[in-house]
Order: sequence, then structure tokens, then C-alpha cells
Amino acid sequence: MFVIKRPSLGRQMGDDMGTTLTAGAGRRTSPAARLFGVLSVILVAAGLSGCGAVNRVPTLQEQAKSAWSEVQNQYQRRADLIPNLVETVKGYAQQEKDVLIGVTEARAKASSVKVDASTVSDPQKFKEYQDAQNQLSGALGRLLVTVEKYPDLKSNQNFLALQSQLEGTENRIAVARRDYITAVQAYNTEVRTIPGRWIAAILYPDAKPMETFTATPNADRPPNVKF
Repeated sequence: MFVIKRPSLGRQMGDDMGTTLTAGAGRRTSPAARLFGVLSVILVAAGLSGCGAVNRVPTLQEQAKSAWSEVQNQYQRRADLIPNLVETVKGYAQQEKDVLIGVTEARAKASSVKVDASTVSDPQKFKEYQDAQNQLSGALGRLLVTVEKYPDLKSNQNFLALQSQLEGTENRIAVARRDYITAVQAYNTEVRTIPGRWIAAILYPDAKPMETFTATPNADRPPNVKF
């Protein structure tokens, strides 16, 4: 009579684990697979925490876009006031031809700059827009200084109304620029640091850092348009 000996359960499990570990040791995990595993853990953790981290990138991006739209709106409002301002000044100071032409040309140049969705993420396009607006601010400032020589113009009711509107617009431009800078700083920090950078790379590949206004002398103060 032959007796067949079966290995004990503990020994069999040990052999199975050894076989598995040996087979696993022969396989190497690719860097991409390891990165995917890490990111998966992060995304799961973010989801368990209420999706706050996952939603933060698009939320900050929309806030920055909204702030950018307000900057454009206020600059356009200023541009819309300039033709009437130039015509009013021309009626009293026709000899200031060079100054008036300077404002008109600067406005035309600023208005001709093409602005689209890519402007805020394209350094060259953004700089072109900023430079054009800065040139218009300078030309407008020279015009307002010229007005000081014409007391009759300073008392003109139409001019006073335009002056008041321009002053309010310049103040709103300063506020809009400040709000935009703050919004972009928050957004850029999120997409450039971990885990926001990883989340953006996987879920929001179009979420690129945005350009912001560079510091210029007295940029935080609107031109003095009081007479």
C-alpha cells in the first residue's frame, strides 16, 4: 500500500508566495507606471476630501479669466471716452495739434492690438497689449497737462463731464489691474506647485500659467485728471 504525502497548507502557501515574489522580482515597473500610481493615489485622496483640490485649478482659472475680462472692459471704456475728449480740447486748443494727434494715434494702436483667448498665456502678445495701453496712458497724460494752459476749456461743461468720467475710469482700471494680478498669482501658484501641477497635467492639460502686468513707475496710481 502506497501512501501519498501532501505538503502542509503552511508550506504550500509559503511556496506559492515565494513563486509570486520570484516572478515579481523578475519584472520591473516602468517610471510612467510608478508615476501613474502615485498620481492615482493623490487623485483618490483629493476625491475623498471632497474634490476640493481637483476643482481648485479650474476655479482659480475662471477667476483669473473673469478678472482679465474686467481689465479689458475698463480699458475699452477709456478708449470710448477719448474721441469726445479730443474733439472738446480741439475746440479750444487747435494749436496743440501734435498732442492731439499723439492721443489719437495711441488710441488707434491700442485698439488694433488683437486680443484672444491665447493672449493671457502668450508673453509676446500680452506684452504687446500692455505696451500699447501704457503708450496710450502716456499720450493721454500729456494731453491733460496741456489743458492746464486753457482756463476756458477747464470750465467747459462738456469737458468737466468727460473729465469726471475719465477719472472714474482710470480708478477702475487701477482696481481691475490689481484684482487681475492677485487672481493670476493665485492661479499660477496652483498650477506650478504640487499637487495642483499634477492634477492640471492629468485633468486640465490646457491649464497653462497666465501672464501678468509688469511693474511700471506709478502703475498703481491712475493719471491725475483733476483740474
